Amino acid sequence: MSHLSAENVSVAFAGLKALSAVDLQIMPGRISGLIGPNGAGKTTLVNVLTGFQTPTEGAVKLDGEALTGLKPHLVRRRGIARTFQGGRLFRDLPVVDNLEVTGVGLGMSRRAAIAEAEAMLDWIGIASLGSRIAGTLPYTDERRVAIGRALMGRPAYILLDEPAAGMSGPESKELSALIRRIATDLGCGVLLIEHNVGLVLGLCEHIVVLDSGAIIEEGSPVSIRGSEKVRHAYMGTTADADLPVLEVME
Repeated sequence: MSHLSAENVSVAFAGLKALSAVDLQIMPGRISGLIGPNGAGKTTLVNVLTGFQTPTEGAVKLDGEALTGLKPHLVRRRGIARTFQGGRLFRDLPVVDNLEVTGVGLGMSRRAAIAEAEAMLDWIGIASLGSRIAGTLPYTDERRVAIGRALMGRPAYILLDEPAAGMSGPESKELSALIRRIATDLGCGVLLIEHNVGLVLGLCEHIVVLDSGAIIEEGSPVSIRGSEKVRHAYMGTTADADLPVLEVME
């Protein structure tokens, strides 16, 4: 079965391990979650999966073929897209041009790239932002534009790094609906990396929990919500066992 995977991935910086023997699979059409406390290694793992960080050990594979060592733009051309925590839009360009640039970078003609950019903005529901200069957008709109840009070229997989950061409750609900559509309508495999763990629990079929660079738990939302290991990672001590299960997730 088609999938993107990290296999026994470890990353060390100056002898300190940021990731330790991590295994992860992202499946087409499935929304998977990656959660963990600050400094758990979540973004480092996303960087490995997208070619921005070479693992010290292990490999990244797409349908069994190793991608380790490929430059990020070549990983992107293999159908693996991502967003960044900071948005990273071209702030002096109009929104539609931000998407067009990606299309051209993927090998489209300018005409095809403009057409897909306009269609993508419409599909997401932000066509009205097309002519806006990206640097003038509110933070939450930047996030939606960044997702649209990542979806250019119809990637098979998209890795969303903190897409709900700074969003209100209603905005998070709109984002949740968009992520579902990405998986169901586009058949895209989604990895959602979020501090808004309630969003992850409500969306994801399978969740992986990192702490100090290692997987401490994985499974369904029900099993994650009831996990003592996960509670300990977020609460800091098993003495908190009488607290509501992962109150931080509500």
